[in-house]
Amino acid sequence: MKQIAVVILNWNGVQLLEQFLPSIIAYSPEATIYVADNASTDASIAFVTANYPEIKIIINKNNYGFAQGYNEALQNVEEEIYALVNSDIEVTQNWLQPILETFNSESSTAIIQPKILDYKNKAFFEYAGAAGGYIDKYGYPYCRGRLFDTVEEDLGQYDDHATIFWASGACFFIRKNIYRELKGFDSSFFAHQEEIDLCWRANNKGYIIKYNYLSKVYHVGGATLQQGNAKKTYLNFRNSLLMLTKNVPKGKLFFILFFRMILDGIAGLQFLFKGKVAHFTAILKAHFDFYALVSNAYKKRDNFQMQKYYRAKSIVYTYYIKGGKVFVK
Repeated sequence: MKQIAVVILNWNGVQLLEQFLPSIIAYSPEATIYVADNASTDASIAFVTANYPEIKIIINKNNYGFAQGYNEALQNVEEEIYALVNSDIEVTQNWLQPILETFNSESSTAIIQPKILDYKNKAFFEYAGAAGGYIDKYGYPYCRGRLFDTVEEDLGQYDDHATIFWASGACFFIRKNIYRELKGFDSSFFAHQEEIDLCWRANNKGYIIKYNYLSKVYHVGGATLQQGNAKKTYLNFRNSLLMLTKNVPKGKLFFILFFRMILDGIAGLQFLFKGKVAHFTAILKAHFDFYALVSNAYKKRDNFQMQKYYRAKSIVYTYYIKGGKVFVK
């Protein structure tokens, strides 16, 4: 058995598989490759079977989304390391070797993210992950190389092996035993921010999450759910509140949630003033659905929550008030 499994979650993505599987096949001799299919109704499985018989196929019974989709599929994957790779990722030569070297030499490292660049503009970092992620005190995620909608050009400024708070689900490496210890992603999230929640839970247990710039991939981004989509807005706002409920230290939780809801309300009003009624409605729905789920989310809290989970107090203040558009090391 090979040490690493590359697992690509797919739902009606035959065109993406046609475009991006060739690079994975060409540059992943160290890995067993799987396509985990979320009950697609297109020709995805027929395409893979006909063109790549060496790829192992896992068929989920329903479209479970990202979180439960991977949870279901990975029950059948026994390689020591999981590489969870979006179907819109182009990998590069030797992309797996630096990852394997880090896992083999650093027993305390549980999760790794490669450098993620923009497939459409390869000189720039990509929105979903860039050079590794952090969150602020109120749960807003940001990256080395991306603050809100401002994405940096890759000038080598993040060519390092940094310890980060979260790794992007677009290309996410994790030890199998850690994934199973953490019971995988929280399936109630469906999609968006489930990888941040899992990383937060890993941090709570003292595991280390790394960024490795020697591994490089290119991500289309938004191929399955476009940026600016109201459903994406809904999932991000709802899941962020669920994540805070599960992971913020108990003594700080009420204040953090209360203040975050105020910030969400301001964001909703901005959408409304800009005529983006669907996004305003999405935030309202996110909050109402959060109220229905908050009790169950609270029951999922670990016995220990790290006290200093944030690097910046408020990235909203830094970005919108102070005008700080670039990550500061």
